[in-house]
Formats: sequence, structure tokens, C-alpha cells
Amino acid sequence: MQAHHSNHADQSKPTPSQRVAIWSISMFTGPALSNLKPLHDRSVPILSAKNVDDATALFVADPFMINVAAVWYMFFEVLNADTRKGEIGLATSKNGLDWSYDQIVLSEPFHLSYPYVFHVDGEYFLIPESYQANSIRLYRASSFPTKWLFIKNILDGPWVDSSLFWFDGMWWMFSNPAFPENQILELFYASEITGPWHRHPRSPLITGNIRLARLGGRTIVHRNVPIRFAQNCAPHYGTAVRAFDITCLTTVDYMERELNGSPILRAGHEGWRQSGMHHIDPHLVNGNWLACVDGWRFD
Repeated sequence: MQAHHSNHADQSKPTPSQRVAIWSISMFTGPALSNLKPLHDRSVPILSAKNVDDATALFVADPFMINVAAVWYMFFEVLNADTRKGEIGLATSKNGLDWSYDQIVLSEPFHLSYPYVFHVDGEYFLIPESYQANSIRLYRASSFPTKWLFIKNILDGPWVDSSLFWFDGMWWMFSNPAFPENQILELFYASEITGPWHRHPRSPLITGNIRLARLGGRTIVHRNVPIRFAQNCAPHYGTAVRAFDITCLTTVDYMERELNGSPILRAGHEGWRQSGMHHIDPHLVNGNWLACVDGWRFD
């Protein structure tokens, strides 16, 4: 998440009238996106700041994962307590249940978060949120999963939480302008990841709506239907995650409808998510969804 007043970084700065918000990561599973539950009803998250051993972390958030040769690799934001800057951390798992923190794999002079990892034609790519660099930056793994090489800026401007996917012979990318916060959803398309990216004629798709504009995780395609996840930022940032079927997606038109049972993630009785949730990356494994998620609580 971008590091200003409504988000992670500033939520961790205590003021006389504000407690500290702590983000953690966990795993959910279920037969449907509208019926996800914590794995084994765990009362503690699978990853938290205390698991990070190569930096002093305030919290971990924004998890994305990918399965390579029967191993799960999870990339996520680590908010560095010394610099107040997000860096990208890595954890691994053989079963999606038990995770081991590995290391920080990407750090820049500016804030990074939302490490959108994906695989194309034998190569691994990462598009982290980098609005402080005034661009959407594309990285390629020179040695997966720990070494990432900056390739190019694929779009200029202060964009956050860019979420891209392949559908119907085209690359599509949702993104949110950093300002005004959490209110605008834009859509772009391209024939190649490196661009050129074209703004969709219906974009901005959403304006002035903090309940469904802000992206909340990987856009997936299930049964040939793209599904977009969005944060509900009302009454406050990080309240819940909503899900939308994209019922029409062409280079000239766009329509979506909310899934039955949405919001699919919200605050729960477990301490680590008692204040809310705001991110999901779901993968279909043997007929069930396995999703990395995050949530927060006041400390």
C-alpha cells in the first residue's frame, strides 16, 4: 500500500489519539470464494513482523504467491521500522500451510508494496506498487525467487496496487491513482506486458467511491470469467474485501457485478484480523481455493 495517511505506513505511527495498526498475513481456504475460512481456524497469523529476521519490521502485508515445482513462494510488503519504507519480503512453503520466512528480496530508495508476481513463457515478473517513483515498474527475475532486475517503467504517474491479467488474447491492468485516495479505478490494455499500455475508453471505471474502487488483490480468471477484488474502505481503510465478476471486457466496453456472498473477507474473532481485512490472492488447488490474505488489529 502507498505510504500516506490512509494506509499501512502511517497507521503504524502512533499519535496521542491513535493506536498502532498491526498488519499480518494468513491463509484461508474453502470450496468457493464466498465461503473462505482460516486454515484450521488458526488464531495466530502464519506470518507477522516477528518472523522477519533481516530487518526490523513494523508489520507484513499485501501477500502474493506463486507455485513453482511444488513449492509455494510468497512475496509481501515488509514495512521497515527504521526507514518507514516498504520492502519486498519472501517466504516459502511446501504445503501452503506451514511457511518459513526467507529474506528481503527487493528494496529501493522509495516505498514498495503490493508485489504482484506472475509467470509468463518461462519467466517470472514482479510489478510492485511504487507510486513514490511516479511510475509502474516492471521487474524480471534474473534468479527466481531472490534476484529481481528492473526492466522498465510500463506506465508513468503515481499509481498504486496495479493488478494485471491475461484474458481473451490481451493483457489488462487495473490501477488506482494515488490521489484522491481509494476513490478511482482505471483500466488499461496492451498486447505485451512491456506495453504500450492504452487507457480503456470507459476508464475511469469508478470515480468517487471508496467502497469498491481500491484494488484488493490478484485479478483472477475462473471458468473464463475474470474476477476483480476490491477493498471496502468505508467506514475506514482496510474494512473488508469485495469480489466482482467481470461480465463484459473488451477494448471498448466493461461491465461487472458483485458476487453473491460479497464481501468475502472481513474482520473476524481472531486477534490478528479483529479490525478488518483488505487483500487476497486466491489459487485453485484440487478443487478448493487456497488464498493468502492479510488483516489488521490495533496494538
